[in-house]
Amino acid sequence: MSLVGREVVLGVGGGIAAYKSCELLRRLQDRGYKVTVVPTPSSLNFVGKATWEALSGRPVNTQVWENVHTVPHVKIADTADFFLIAPATADLIARLATGRADDLLTNLVLASDVPKMLVPAMHPSMWLDPATVTNVQTLRDRGFIVMEPEVGRLTGNDIGPGRFPEVPRIIKSFDDVTGNIQDLVGRRVLVTAGGTREAIDPVRFIGNKSSGKQGVAIALAARNRGAQVHLIAANFETSHLDGIEVSKVESAADMHAVLLEQFPQCDVLIMSAAVADAKPKSLSLDKIKKALLGSIELEENPDLLGSLMSIKKNQVVIGFAAETKDHLQEARRKLEAKGLDLIYVNDVSGGAIFGQEQTMGTILLRNDADIAVKEVSKDALGNLLLDHAIRQLG
Repeated sequence: MSLVGREVVLGVGGGIAAYKSCELLRRLQDRGYKVTVVPTPSSLNFVGKATWEALSGRPVNTQVWENVHTVPHVKIADTADFFLIAPATADLIARLATGRADDLLTNLVLASDVPKMLVPAMHPSMWLDPATVTNVQTLRDRGFIVMEPEVGRLTGNDIGPGRFPEVPRIIKSFDDVTGNIQDLVGRRVLVTAGGTREAIDPVRFIGNKSSGKQGVAIALAARNRGAQVHLIAANFETSHLDGIEVSKVESAADMHAVLLEQFPQCDVLIMSAAVADAKPKSLSLDKIKKALLGSIELEENPDLLGSLMSIKKNQVVIGFAAETKDHLQEARRKLEAKGLDLIYVNDVSGGAIFGQEQTMGTILLRNDADIAVKEVSKDALGNLLLDHAIRQLG
């Protein structure tokens, strides 16, 4: 089950660990969640309202009396699918346990009956105090999921239980709460990424601006959803891709060879790489002198997707298109000509999209209406494309 687009209220308590929730917010967005940040008034001493608004792209309120005409404590509660409160301080836990409603966050908790997860962070003495122990148990008895804090060094030299957990651990626990099921278990996903380079001589090449970020985002999303992932990476760093099989390639011919080998075994192929359309007709073994660089004779590279369609069985094949004009018409032509199941196209006029963290464009399906993708993270797009691939797989 994909949770892309689900609404999460990220509550932030007034502890020093509040700054770590900035990273938590980003990781939630990367997984496709839409996040409304609701800090307690005291937490603004650590991370200001402007920071939360900039990171979330949404208005941020702390009190019921702000923007009263929108009735925020009802409106936000009605739209929320999940609550994640991190950090949850001893004071905030105590107020929640006694049913207080003295700021917007505590009002929302009372007004909503969706799953709620708390991530405590406080001094060890406060975490182990009988009052906190009782309050935590009260919340658990009411159905709250309360993580155990980590043991480690806190503010100053004190060491003990109460440390804010690392963000990946929080995300993993939150997945358990939300039911973020790994729906690609047992599936093989093949992804191409980056930009191919076609050598002119030992030091020069024909290339493009593709950074590989979108392909990496897709590969990571597929891995996180349980797939066995093979990434064909053209000319970018791949050392951080744990749990993903990687084939590093340089040219279109290199990529073609790996595709022919791997495609028959995959269930889904996503061709996000920017493959050079042409290459020098001849490769100079020596560096060409500047005076002799007047012209370079080119020849077409093979049509990688075209060659795969002749051996396609039941695989879902997703293509990418980067255009500077008539992008929807060009994408539709490629979709039909290459026999793709769907294609994602974006307008790259002026160098847009390449190398950036965000993307926007259109998904074109063979027998359905086009889907406009407003500005989202490349991680979110990766999950969206995988959603469609799963539907195609049935």
